[in-house]
Amino acid sequence: MLLLSFFFVCVSCISSGGAAAGPRLNNNQLYKFSYTTEVLVDRTKGSKEGSAGYRISSDVHVNLVWRDPSSKDDQLIKLVISNVRIESASPRSDKKNVLRGSTAESLLGKPKLAALTKPFLVHLKNGKAKGFYSYWAEPATIKNLKRGLASLLQLQLNTGKVIENDVSGRCTVEYKAVKGQVTRTKLLETCKTEETGFTTHSQTLGVSKKSSSVTVFTLEDGFIRSAVAEEIHSLAVNARRSAAAKVQSRQTLTLVGTEAGPLEAAGKDVAGVVKSVDAKLAAVGIVAEKVKSQCKGCPSLFDHWQTQQKQLEPESLSKATAPRSFLALVQSIRKASKDEILKVLKSASKTSLPQVVDAVTSAQTVASLDAILEFLNFTDAKGLILQERFLYACGFASHPNEKMLQALLDISKGKIGSTDIRESVVIIMGALVNKLCQKGGCNLPTVVQVKKMILDGPDSTQVESEVQMYLLALKNSLLPEAIPVFIKYAESEVGVYNTIALTALQRYDISLITDEVKRTVNRVYHQNRRIYEKNVRAAAADVILSSNPSYMEVKNLLLSIGNLPHEMNKYMVSKIQDVIRFQMPASKVLRQAMKDMISHNYERFAKIGSSSSFSGFMAQSADVTSTYSLDILYSGSGVMRRSVMNIYGASNGAVLHGLQVAIEAQGLETLIAATPDEGEEDLESFAGMSALLFDVQLRPVTFFKGYSDLMSKIFSMSGDPINVVKGLILLTDHSEVIQLQSGLKASAEFQGGLAIDISGGMEISLWYRESKTSINNRGALVVTGNITVDMDFMRAGVEVSFETEASLDFITTVQFSEYPFLVCIQMDKTTFPIREYVTKYESLPSGKSAVSRKSRKQLIPGSEFPLHQENSNMCKRVFDSSW
Repeated sequence: MLLLSFFFVCVSCISSGGAAAGPRLNNNQLYKFSYTTEVLVDRTKGSKEGSAGYRISSDVHVNLVWRDPSSKDDQLIKLVISNVRIESASPRSDKKNVLRGSTAESLLGKPKLAALTKPFLVHLKNGKAKGFYSYWAEPATIKNLKRGLASLLQLQLNTGKVIENDVSGRCTVEYKAVKGQVTRTKLLETCKTEETGFTTHSQTLGVSKKSSSVTVFTLEDGFIRSAVAEEIHSLAVNARRSAAAKVQSRQTLTLVGTEAGPLEAAGKDVAGVVKSVDAKLAAVGIVAEKVKSQCKGCPSLFDHWQTQQKQLEPESLSKATAPRSFLALVQSIRKASKDEILKVLKSASKTSLPQVVDAVTSAQTVASLDAILEFLNFTDAKGLILQERFLYACGFASHPNEKMLQALLDISKGKIGSTDIRESVVIIMGALVNKLCQKGGCNLPTVVQVKKMILDGPDSTQVESEVQMYLLALKNSLLPEAIPVFIKYAESEVGVYNTIALTALQRYDISLITDEVKRTVNRVYHQNRRIYEKNVRAAAADVILSSNPSYMEVKNLLLSIGNLPHEMNKYMVSKIQDVIRFQMPASKVLRQAMKDMISHNYERFAKIGSSSSFSGFMAQSADVTSTYSLDILYSGSGVMRRSVMNIYGASNGAVLHGLQVAIEAQGLETLIAATPDEGEEDLESFAGMSALLFDVQLRPVTFFKGYSDLMSKIFSMSGDPINVVKGLILLTDHSEVIQLQSGLKASAEFQGGLAIDISGGMEISLWYRESKTSINNRGALVVTGNITVDMDFMRAGVEVSFETEASLDFITTVQFSEYPFLVCIQMDKTTFPIREYVTKYESLPSGKSAVSRKSRKQLIPGSEFPLHQENSNMCKRVFDSSW
């Protein structure tokens, strides 16, 4: 046994000493290389000929300084860069070549060129860079370029996967070795660096990135003959993948020849040898340093605001210039101090100030949050518009942090002048809890505190508006812990609590809809314990059908048709037909249950009425699928009870609830001397609207409440819509620094801004015996993507963008001059443009620049979205009538 152990020790000693782990340099030999590194930026499908960028070429001399006597693979090597040239990386005419006539010295400056050509040392052990030695006083950009060259020398000669440190950070690297060649593939998604960016929490509104980094080494006699590294980073907007850009980096190191070089230095260890070579050399680390780009001649925030102010006036909000100016202002605010931001807030006109509040809040920096909190006075009830715009911008925040949630918590504990604002503060806190939990911050101290507050809230008060406020906050939070709260309030005696609880349950992932939830929802629909309002039962049916219903649940739904109130019978028939027609998840089990003729027969499915449910496609493309649904439920007397419009967007398997506008009305039967339905005899006259925008539930709006308020509104009704939400929203927000292996850095910024105006109204004419509800959606969208390589000596970049302006109207007209009432539903979109732009640019600090722009435009024709055939027939009767 002892002899066998001795044999294995001998074998391991022979193998470790014989086979090279990495490239080995010979003593007393100078290796001469030619080296080029180039960077290109372009749209994803662009060719090299049209790209913006530049190439840095040089000679590189490499020689062995010291080798550990006990290990041939422990080497200290010296590199010297010389004969530096900088030129365009792609063909350019003299007119468009910003580098024409320039030299490396004129571009870099004499001090930086001298620093770049100063020698530096790399400690290679088994082919890995264990140390990088340069001068502390050198500019970070110069050290990073040297690090890029040093990283190219890292190499192992055997196949395998390892973790390496190089200029890009700490990355997992895969080597594949064949005879005379080694391929190194860096798994960029594993790289850990200090510079982290941020991105939109919603995948549908977000940005996708694909990256690759491959280096191919050609070897001769165990040493590098050539090394070619290519790295590509492509970013695309998920909702429109043609809005995409890339940065491409390429390094080439080629051995030109060898000659006699300096002798190996004597020394016991690396530190001692480095000191003997040059005492000023220091171990500065091979991972890239942060480089702050200095914007010379850039306007201040205040100057920038003055140029953008006109585009942010209310009359411009329906044009694409508004979100484009908004995005530019957000970027400028992110670089500004608190005092600079306050100066803009205090100087803005009364009409443009709400848009400035949107931009300052959307910037989501420490300075911007401090500035807006100092500017707003929540004790002043007159400041409701600005306060609500701030709160909504918090709710739509792309990457909120704990400080923003803490700010809202502090506001909620203080004095607030408006009851509406107090409600909005709590409701929006729920949305922030959801976003912070999605990012893994559910256990942050402030999140824990707010979770407890909103979970305990409904049972802590008897005031109906406050209970409603806490339930809406929980609906936004989507906390699994809130499900028991919703189960309880789904069976409450207050209709508004039932509706909020049931619509909240519908938002949860199916995996969280337990048997207890299903039993509760079925009890509500089938009224096992008490009588419920029709709209509550309709909401319960929606939860059942969207939560993977069992055969018996579906069969019981079908059997209930015929025993429901008149209009609800028609609604349920329409709902079931829509689920089957639109191929929703419950379609399969519904078809199975409808094979039973007791459940599915003419008597049940021939019910007449005005209520309806319909779903359809708004747009279908390879990037995104957008669907809409309209659910309208009437009372037995023909007065609208509940109308819900939904718009969803789906991309890459993720679904975004883009918009929901729900209008509810009750207690209006007295106007037409009609009899209310069962369970709705004592309901107070009321009409209101609730909106959910980009997965965030907003504070509901009341049109009127109480009979006296109703009558005054009828006689004073101007027909003007009531605003539900208006403002500028930062939809897409992606920012990152891309550290290239060459030592160069690229910054990627993708932002999407939406100017939106959603309003709704309800008109009732007793004279003409007609009512009309309308939901008007106006919007302008701009998305821009920018990739820039900004070094001290040159800036190159590409911007891709698209914009559109659109409107969508949903109008319901009811004529109750005859019975049955005539009901017409219309959903119209206007013709709208989509404009796409590509801009490539190169510029020097001297001001010399070259810009190329391309654009294209297409018109999407307007249309009226199809609904069920019965509605089309009814609309003809409504609008063909002579009166």
